[in-house]
Amino acid sequence: MTPPPTHPPATRATAPSPTGHAGATPAAAPTTGRTPARNSAAARMWTLGTRGALGVLLVVVALVPVLFSTFVTSQVGLTSLWLGIAAVSLTFLSGHGGMVSLAQTALFGVAGLVAAKLSVEAGWNPWTAALAGILAATAVGLLFGAVASGSQGIYFLIITLAFAQVTYFYFAAVPTFGAHEGINGVRPPALIGDPVQHPARMYYFLLAVSLLVFLGLRYLSRTAFGLALQGVRDDPVRMAALGYSVRLHRTLGFTLAAPVAGAAGVLSAWSNSRISAGSISLGVAILVLTAAVIGGLNRLEGAWVGALLYTLCDTYLRGWTDRFTTWLGVVFLVIVLASPGGAVGALGSAGAWIRGRLPGKPPPAGPESASLPLPVSSKGAAL
Repeated sequence: MTPPPTHPPATRATAPSPTGHAGATPAAAPTTGRTPARNSAAARMWTLGTRGALGVLLVVVALVPVLFSTFVTSQVGLTSLWLGIAAVSLTFLSGHGGMVSLAQTALFGVAGLVAAKLSVEAGWNPWTAALAGILAATAVGLLFGAVASGSQGIYFLIITLAFAQVTYFYFAAVPTFGAHEGINGVRPPALIGDPVQHPARMYYFLLAVSLLVFLGLRYLSRTAFGLALQGVRDDPVRMAALGYSVRLHRTLGFTLAAPVAGAAGVLSAWSNSRISAGSISLGVAILVLTAAVIGGLNRLEGAWVGALLYTLCDTYLRGWTDRFTTWLGVVFLVIVLASPGGAVGALGSAGAWIRGRLPGKPPPAGPESASLPLPVSSKGAAL
């Protein structure tokens, strides 16, 4: 009986190796000598360094009245804080609502002048007068927002500029609010003290208000309304198709930013012991916009950074040249062109660049370490 023929065992086809020989083991990717432990240590060092620098900065901000003179605390510290509060109302509208408004100084002036009028001439309690001024600014902001929210882009900017100019000329012409002379002798509550001779308590009060404003706007931007407002900013047509009222969201966003600008006006009047129509002129409106852009229109904290940078330049550099405004415009253009995210955006970009070049950071995967795909059949199974 003839035995059955024998066949060699079946072998499975293997994918060709990078060298072109089937079944060959692919060459191992070259090692760089940088272990994950070293990478993790470098990342931890960078994180600790940035947190340490931020901690030192916060300590310096908290100890300004202790570390610096009365002049620095009053002229630089107080001005940076109330100007930052005014600028953050614009930053919120621009960064989260896509609305660049020049009417924030109008709301600033409404609150400040109403509060000054009631406290100085009507004898109201400063706290009550401040609340009345902020409520008046909120009502005016609702009116402005209802009118301007039907437009966008350059048209929105021009409408808000018109509102700012109408408000300025109104207060400049009406003797009830002091016209160009304004209202002098504005005193803050006794709890805060004298902002000129003893500005420490006023500084800490403004610092607390700034912190509350920052946290409040940050929380608002993460609510359902804040997310819808950002959707309106990015694609109003799609949001309208989804059933959202674009105009209503813009109006409410403008209204919510109004009391922030109003609070800045009251705090400015308390810090300077006076307020007038000149405090809300076109130059001041441009100043608020400049501070917001220098700091960064996309980050809330950028408002205070830009306000501080402007105040430092205005305080210490104005005496060096007769063309201070020209140089400020040059700095403004450089920041806009080099870093559209402002000073805060530039710091973030610098941090990302440094993190990408930390020692021990693995290089990106090259063609040597990329795995080759196995050939597949028309049915998707590996051959």
